[in-house]
Amino acid sequence: MTTKRPRRTYTDEFKNQLVQLYLNGKRKCDMIREYDITASLTGI
Repeated sequence: MTTKRPRRTYTDEFKNQLVQLYLNGKRKCDMIREYDITASLTGI
């Protein structure tokens, strides 16, 4: 059985930073790896 990670919260500033990175051409898969986030968080 796998253990779930505790739910993390993200600031609006962090979320906006991810959006800006994406809009400037950063690939979603790279952001997911670099920031250790789930794909569902990006919503892109």
